[in-house]
Amino acid sequence: MDVKIIGITGGSGSGKSTIVRKISEVCSDFVFIPQDNYYKSATFINNENITAFNFDHPDAFDMELLHSHLEQLKKGQPIDMPEYDFVHHKRKDEYLHIEPKNLVIIEGLMVLYDKDIRDLLDLKLYVDTPDDIRFIRRLQRDIAERGRTAESVINQYLEVVRPGFYNFIAPTMKYADLIIPEGGHNEIALSVLIPFIHSLTTEK
Repeated sequence: MDVKIIGITGGSGSGKSTIVRKISEVCSDFVFIPQDNYYKSATFINNENITAFNFDHPDAFDMELLHSHLEQLKKGQPIDMPEYDFVHHKRKDEYLHIEPKNLVIIEGLMVLYDKDIRDLLDLKLYVDTPDDIRFIRRLQRDIAERGRTAESVINQYLEVVRPGFYNFIAPTMKYADLIIPEGGHNEIALSVLIPFIHSLTTEK
């Protein structure tokens, strides 16, 4: 099995997931790996002490497990991917059994940060979206989906999310093969990217 791995990164709220969704509309036969599933548990976190665990630091992720799983998929081997509970900030007891496919897409904040993981990627994408747009999207998502208060989202953004972006995420843009401004809303970039990705899955 000739497995190709595409990595999609960018700041929180940049539009990474939208690109994955756009790809899935024309090419549904791929394995999707959200890097968020590989967060370490932090059950002591709540709205009041949300910055006590830095989710925007490379150490927040189980990079060794992620690398191991990508390596297994690259070799055509199945994995049991962890699931994460973002309301209670912990890894769930259940796992998702993933069978390998010719195309693997991994999406997340630190996808290009770790060299060992970068070396497994066949195509590296960076989604570049203005700070204000990313913040608004994050604010809306965390309140609607993760039971957060506006105050806790703002505090977290100012104390750890924004510094984390400039310290660990933005510098990885230099490793990208393709930079996509405005993410999934950039129709021109998608019109070039999607046929290329589709060709990867149809190569013999």
